[in-house]
Amino acid sequence: MKKYFSKEIIIGLVTLLSLGLLYFGLNYLKGSNIFKPANLYYVRMPDVSELQLSNPVYVDGFKVGLVRAINYDYFKDSGNIVVQISLDKKMKVETGSQIEIKTGLTSGAYLNLRLNKYVSTYYQPNDTIDGLSEKGMMEKVSDNILPRFETMLPRLDSILQGIQYLVNHPALAQSLEQLSATTANLETSTRQLSLLLSKDIPPIVANLNQASSDFTVVSSQFKQMDLSATMHRVDELVQNLDKITGQFNSKDNSMGLLLNDRSVYDHLDTTFINASNLLLDLKLNPKRYVHFSVFGKK
Repeated sequence: MKKYFSKEIIIGLVTLLSLGLLYFGLNYLKGSNIFKPANLYYVRMPDVSELQLSNPVYVDGFKVGLVRAINYDYFKDSGNIVVQISLDKKMKVETGSQIEIKTGLTSGAYLNLRLNKYVSTYYQPNDTIDGLSEKGMMEKVSDNILPRFETMLPRLDSILQGIQYLVNHPALAQSLEQLSATTANLETSTRQLSLLLSKDIPPIVANLNQASSDFTVVSSQFKQMDLSATMHRVDELVQNLDKITGQFNSKDNSMGLLLNDRSVYDHLDTTFINASNLLLDLKLNPKRYVHFSVFGKK
């Protein structure tokens, strides 16, 4: 069988294929897609702390590109760090836009593209965009939080001294002893109450049950009574009392005349007066009446 490729050609083809796979694999791991069209731009940054190759570029939280290269420009006095970025082909960057470095808690550094939406002119590929550097997390802590913490230290020291004074004060120990004594008294009272409930409450409950039973018996006896007959008798009694009262008010009987006739009252009053005078004369002159009586019988 005739050979079309020599061993050296086959080795060269395998080497080229391996290099191509290595190149594509490294770009894939970096997050770049060489088959996707992109535009290159340059950003001058005063500081690129924590920024690395293949870090993402975001617009309003949406990924639109990657960091392709970071170079130092030795011929510039300021802003001499040049960052090369690749943006999606469809991404248009308005003139006056800015790019700043931001640092996430878990994602590391990334570039945030702040678009200038108030103009209608755009940067062209390979143009340079102004860059800003945001302070890192530790720098923010040292610049903002540490000074405030330093101002709070004297107050914290005063607070700790006050707490120590309160803890070591004898009144606190005395209050704790009183609280312990109060707790012991409450425990004793609770035991006494439990004992009281266990001894006295059952007889009271039994008496209440007995009273309830007696009331039930009385109630059943009331139910057995002939209330209609009783009420009939009461009604007859009321009628008789009413009749007697009517006779007292009437003048056609002795009691009515006695109570309502003025002349009878006057005669009785005169009789009582005469009797009283007679008794008085008898008391004053007893011989008059005794002598008359004795001689009269003889």
